[in-house]
Amino acid sequence: MALIAPRVAPALPADEALALQRALDGGTDITVFVDGTVHRLAPQARDAVVDLLARFSRGEAVTVSSVEEMLTTSKAAELAGISHTYLRNMTDRGEIPVEYRGTHRRIRLAAIMAWLEGQKKKQAAAAGGPNTGTSGGESGQ
Repeated sequence: MALIAPRVAPALPADEALALQRALDGGTDITVFVDGTVHRLAPQARDAVVDLLARFSRGEAVTVSSVEEMLTTSKAAELAGISHTYLRNMTDRGEIPVEYRGTHRRIRLAAIMAWLEGQKKKQAAAAGGPNTGTSGGESGQ
């Protein structure tokens, strides 16, 4: 399983860092525009962006990375609404990717969410199965 490499951004030139520092001093409203649309950030995202900008304003280089939440098999099974034994069997068959920390299995939250989405799609396809217009022995997976 590939991990996304952190992104390293060099320090801002001194004049840009100073201008950013002045803009941040005394201000608490951070407005974000994405393709011309204003987005209000959730508090934790706002705090992260302000911290990032403050580091740039001090002339620091910045590395940005993410942390993927790793779940125990019990937590992952609870989230998926299945037994932990069934989940362990699925990891043994390779249906859900698993990582080991020593002898303990850990499952990425994203892997469980992807599996749940797949289950929803299978249920939706099964519910619409007779009206799909296919004939013969074709089936989903």
